[in-house]
Amino acid sequence: MVIGRKGEDIDVLKRDLQNLMGVPVHVNIEEIRKPELDAQIIADGIAQQLEKRVQFRRAMKRAMQNAMRVGAKGIKIMTSGRLNGADIARSEWYREGRVPLHTLRANVSYATSEANTTYGVIGLKVWVYTGEGKDVVLNKPEQEHKRRKVGRNAATN
Repeated sequence: MVIGRKGEDIDVLKRDLQNLMGVPVHVNIEEIRKPELDAQIIADGIAQQLEKRVQFRRAMKRAMQNAMRVGAKGIKIMTSGRLNGADIARSEWYREGRVPLHTLRANVSYATSEANTTYGVIGLKVWVYTGEGKDVVLNKPEQEHKRRKVGRNAATN
């Protein structure tokens, strides 16, 4: 994440990369208007909190509340691993709102991240539903000719 006044940090980043690589570097920067709705930023934020020993449920629920407050229609967060340092790994997930994973036109952002803790790696998956996309119009195939029934069911049509 690059933040700075009038792109100062961007210029510093370009300069450092050019010195490291020895060739001119082109950097494409993409502005994210609402970072609370971006699944990758949410996943990385929770991972950083877990590495700082924040309780996983608190981190998950806080991220969910922030996303719903900003305007998400649904969010689902799943963590798996040795949660709270337990001897046996498990997975827990929380969902708020609706997250339609089987709807093709649904605008669902998905991301994964990992938190390296003293007990091992904790995996994170985040789904953020921000609404329906534009309707997809499929070309209807022309009606095929009706096939003639053969055999026992030939009489019934």
